[in-house]
Amino acid sequence: MSSEKPSTDIHAYLAELEDIPGTRVYTAARARKGYHINQFAMSLMKGDNRERFKADERAYLDEWPISEEAKQALLKRDYNTLLDLGGNVYFLSKLFSTDGLSFAEAVSTMTDMTFPEYRDMMLKGGRSPIGNRSIKGGY
Repeated sequence: MSSEKPSTDIHAYLAELEDIPGTRVYTAARARKGYHINQFAMSLMKGDNRERFKADERAYLDEWPISEEAKQALLKRDYNTLLDLGGNVYFLSKLFSTDGLSFAEAVSTMTDMTFPEYRDMMLKGGRSPIGNRSIKGGY
């Protein structure tokens, strides 16, 4: 019987979360990285802020200490990039709503499917885990 303790290297553990295809696990590091993106998105809960944003999106974004890369992703509604930059899908849902999109419609833009294709896939139980469990392992 080995007396070795299992690894408790948090960095190795968190790195394994990056191996899930099509998934960005919202870690503390992502939360720190995306703080201002998420604060911007939460500001859209107020009607006055939504109106200001819709009137001049760029001017409103320029009020926030958000990187140019993130501002461009917000303007393009590139949600996958926003997730990579630390955006949280539940905060970003305020932007979906501002645009008049349902959560499912917005999330479908993060896939290679049309909204009807995405909706039908989800109604049938979601994406198959076969081939979608590991990037490096291919299973």
